[in-house]
Amino acid sequence: MMKNVNLIFDTIFSKYSRGKFEKFILVLAAVGFITHLVLIFLNSNGYIQMDVGENLLKNPISALYTPFSFILVYEAFLLIYYLPSSFTVSVVKGYEIISLVLIRKIFKDVPLVDLSKDFFTSPYNVQFLYDITGFILVFFLIYLFKTTAGRPKKPKIDKKLQNFISQKKAISILLVPVLLALASYSFYNWLGSLFIESSNDVDVNFLFFVDFFTILILVDVLLLLISFRYTERYSQLIRNTGFIISTIMLRLSFTATGLASVSFLVLGILFGVIILAIYKKMEKVNYLG
Repeated sequence: MMKNVNLIFDTIFSKYSRGKFEKFILVLAAVGFITHLVLIFLNSNGYIQMDVGENLLKNPISALYTPFSFILVYEAFLLIYYLPSSFTVSVVKGYEIISLVLIRKIFKDVPLVDLSKDFFTSPYNVQFLYDITGFILVFFLIYLFKTTAGRPKKPKIDKKLQNFISQKKAISILLVPVLLALASYSFYNWLGSLFIESSNDVDVNFLFFVDFFTILILVDVLLLLISFRYTERYSQLIRNTGFIISTIMLRLSFTATGLASVSFLVLGILFGVIILAIYKKMEKVNYLG
């Protein structure tokens, strides 16, 4: 059974398959970017009439939103790929996805910035400052997380660890169709926000990622429960639990607005950095007895 799981995983996530999927995503990103620019041109010059609530068809800068959306799907695919290798690596990949989501939101909101009046009287201007500041802090915290984690060590793979890795690979395999289904469903909802007036209240910033991070939290909890069979190290169990709490805080940022949303992002990653730093210190402690 485990041999079949490993074979399927190696086929889906082989270097060749990842390369092909990457090229496919880049083509979609390029086509999406050009299509978005064309729609903006047609809409701005009155050739078509599309009133999009998220202001995605009013400024060429907003066209950057589309290629980033496809790139984020590829990053989510990579997160699933790294899931069996290391809990820490998959967590930092989640943080990187969050930073890209924030960049994408900034590109969408730049056209809303109003410089014709007092800067701080516009809620869009204030939100832009929140997002820019939040992105800098998130980027710095990811740097701290990576430097704290250091290079991943290659553990001695015994039979128990091999079984654990195979179980994580099985979960990754199951997540692939889930990822594709979520991406397709989110794309359908995004089209609805464009062409159906009643769908204009859909927050396209967090389409796909709300559900994806919810599933990721459930998967992390499942992996934590499975890990109890293979390790009794208190520090490692607390570290993994802390990472789940960090992911939950990131998930909460999707439902918050304004400063609260950015605060949850920053605090979520900061919490992960602190948990990892404490874990690293605890691993160096020599227990007596």
